[in-house]
Amino acid sequence: MRQRVQIPMPVRYLINGVLIVLLFLLGQVLISTSILSSYYQKILLQVGVYVIAAVSLNVATGYLGQLPLGHAGFMAVGGYTAGIFMKSFPIKGIPAFILAILLAGIVAGIFGIIIGIPALRLKGDYLAIITLGFGEIIRVILLNIDTVLGFKFTGGAAGLMGIPKYTSFPIVFICVAVTCLTIHTMMKSRHGRAILSIRENEIAAESCGINTFYYKTMAFVASAFFAGVAGALFASYLGLLVPSDFGFMKSIEILVMVVLGGMGSMLGSVLAAAVLTIVPFALQSISQTVADYRMVIYSVLLIIVMIFKPSGLLGTYDFSFTRILEKLINRIGIHDAVAKKGEKSR
Repeated sequence: MRQRVQIPMPVRYLINGVLIVLLFLLGQVLISTSILSSYYQKILLQVGVYVIAAVSLNVATGYLGQLPLGHAGFMAVGGYTAGIFMKSFPIKGIPAFILAILLAGIVAGIFGIIIGIPALRLKGDYLAIITLGFGEIIRVILLNIDTVLGFKFTGGAAGLMGIPKYTSFPIVFICVAVTCLTIHTMMKSRHGRAILSIRENEIAAESCGINTFYYKTMAFVASAFFAGVAGALFASYLGLLVPSDFGFMKSIEILVMVVLGGMGSMLGSVLAAAVLTIVPFALQSISQTVADYRMVIYSVLLIIVMIFKPSGLLGTYDFSFTRILEKLINRIGIHDAVAKKGEKSR
């Protein structure tokens, strides 16, 4: 009987690391050789921001099985935190931006704890309603806090202007890679298994000794943290933040990406975020007639996908290059050849 080959975990991480580096170098070459114009580079940066937002929401929605509708609120917290920090911090440049990204994630995570402790005691529609309310509260606070304080802080309805623009392809790429790697590692750990068990059957998980409230809060805070990172990148990309950018429809837009890609599939969230960010620009560039109806066409495409693929583009499937490599090695019988060679040498 042929023994199945299994690639050791350190080798898996090494292979994935090499692939990430090669993908990064490919992007740098395309940008440096001007194959990607500045217009397409801006679209690429937006894709990276929405990938982080979608993957982070997938933690609470796909893996945990809850339905929060206030994700845009955490992006707003992260974006405004980073923007205010970069404007007031005496040291400028990339180091200040990196600190701003970390601070944005931490503050958004703190808001995740504040909102998650009361909200996660509820389920289903009630959780959706209360998180929607918290998201709107954050937006209204950002809109009116200057009047309450008596001095300029968030810029109010006019927005927070003059945010330094440090968002670039290398930084966005690194943030996307770190986000996906961190969430993947978390979900493969015992903590991730506990989160998945809550999604499958919360009562059964609790009866097995799993602290369901603790793990629900953990997943919610992790989701909020990376939403804050996405908000920081978004703020430095635009250079201007307006509270209306983080309304209810922004949360729905990110939720659509998760549902369309497949709830519980990280690769699905990445693909859906990329497609749904690129499609409006692609429709706009075809012709003026198509541009006038691009949102209608965009909506029809979403409806068609959900009718014929209600579980999302990838369902719960997650791509793994090393798993495909293992199957390929076992299929072509390399392991058998090595084993026979070893027996002959004896």
